[in-house]
Amino acid sequence: MTTSGQDEDLLLAVVRDLVAERRTVDRAAPATLDSEFGHDLGLDSLGVTELLARTEDAFGVSLDRGVLATVETPRDLMTAVRRAPSRSRLPSIPVRHPAPPPIARTPDATATLTEALSWHARTHPDRVHLRILSGGTEDEGTQDEVCYGELQSAAATVSAALLARDLRPGDRAAIMLPTGRDYFTTFLGVLLAGGVPVPVYPPARPSQLAEHLRRQVHILGNAQARMLVTDPEAARLARLVRGQVESVRHVLTPNELTGYGEAAGAVRGADDIALLQYTSGSTGDPKGVTLTHANLLSNIRAMGTATGVSTSDVFVSWLPLYHDMGLIGAWLSSLYFGVPLAVMSPLEFLARPARWLWAIDAHLGTLSAAPNFAFELCMRKITDAELGGLDLSSLRMVFNGAEPVSADTVTRFAERFAAYGLRRQAQAPVYGLAEACVGLTLPRWGAVRSWTVSTASVSCAPDGRYGPPMPTWIRSDSSAAARRFPIIRSASSTRREMCSATGARAGSSSADPRPPRDTSATRGPPRRCCGTDGSTPAISAISTVENST
Repeated sequence: MTTSGQDEDLLLAVVRDLVAERRTVDRAAPATLDSEFGHDLGLDSLGVTELLARTEDAFGVSLDRGVLATVETPRDLMTAVRRAPSRSRLPSIPVRHPAPPPIARTPDATATLTEALSWHARTHPDRVHLRILSGGTEDEGTQDEVCYGELQSAAATVSAALLARDLRPGDRAAIMLPTGRDYFTTFLGVLLAGGVPVPVYPPARPSQLAEHLRRQVHILGNAQARMLVTDPEAARLARLVRGQVESVRHVLTPNELTGYGEAAGAVRGADDIALLQYTSGSTGDPKGVTLTHANLLSNIRAMGTATGVSTSDVFVSWLPLYHDMGLIGAWLSSLYFGVPLAVMSPLEFLARPARWLWAIDAHLGTLSAAPNFAFELCMRKITDAELGGLDLSSLRMVFNGAEPVSADTVTRFAERFAAYGLRRQAQAPVYGLAEACVGLTLPRWGAVRSWTVSTASVSCAPDGRYGPPMPTWIRSDSSAAARRFPIIRSASSTRREMCSATGARAGSSSADPRPPRDTSATRGPPRRCCGTDGSTPAISAISTVENST
């Protein structure tokens, strides 16, 4: 039995080790029970998440999933540890959900996202679209199911409230909400009202609200947002930003978007802007990308064709909804194809990576996606004891993208989880970027092997200003004699428009699901990226590769 003093010493040792790794030994040495994680120790949300995982390992406990939002000091964390149950028991086998019934058609004739939603709501209003997970698949986990008919009605309710506050066609509405029902209904409500959603990274910890909002002021100004929808705690501070962002007229909470009935705004067309998506900022300051309904549906349909998406699929995702990989690749694609989406908060995954894999098992997931670091995190953090009974055999494609893909990671992940039913061919390295919706290069379904990718700088615009690295050839490492195959980009009428505040070269990375970097350098209103003749350069919708001649 340990004493209170020994527990405190152990916790401080864990804290100091982490701070020394992420910051410096000098910063770690003076850490006390009352040191603030952010101000004194320099730990951001990801750092505190890592600390919680190490603390669980050190004390053999399972911390409550809400701890991340409440602990500010090691003393707070010590209190949470003493209240936490033991983690000694093995995880229970989750209740497995039946595969969704196939449907005969998809909304191929629709021209906008809102038309696609309405089509599903009319055709099969009771079909489950969202399974919003909380707490993973453990005994205490919960699930909120949302059907297409219910989603359409809730979005129309939000639309009516926005129209009552004079949201005009094309007005930008920033959404700073965590993964949950409110996010989905608000996003679609903005579209139904004729507005343009602008997803913004939500704060993970109350203590970071003021600093977080200071950073988001620049995105709000750059987007010329007329409204901001956020949670009540952030709204109390967010109202202070109206003096700094001239365009913002209303700061609202989801609870304020009710009571006006149901309504839709002006009908929007294929060439109208559907989304203002900010790049991750991984290679430069975040830049707004204006995506039309035609852009989105073209890319979604192309990705679906390349990967063989059917209405019998189930997508499982923890990816954040403020970046393109989670927003378009996981959610909007699933919405269009009628695919159920089992979705959890990124913080749920970061706190306990095994929750992702157990969610795939429980929901018979056939599709999923993550950046390379997530596969590494699974191998580093998940113990064999957490995997007893796990079955990943339903998974037919798991996409690895949004950051450089490591062949070593792909190989080791396949070897580690082969015993749990994961097929090596299920792993699919992908390439994309926000400036082109999301997907650029995908392995074709049924032809996925082990790949080596070479990149070269390829200009997307006639004047050469925008030149993200693009894959130019790919080599199959699984054949008896390794062979190289060129990547051929099919012609398409898809067009891309990029808002660059400074006219600088655009970032080449797709969405990084981790918190974005400081956006304080983002300046000026969004504008289109044009060629030397003033035209908007066309790009292909998708490229596919396969290991055959």
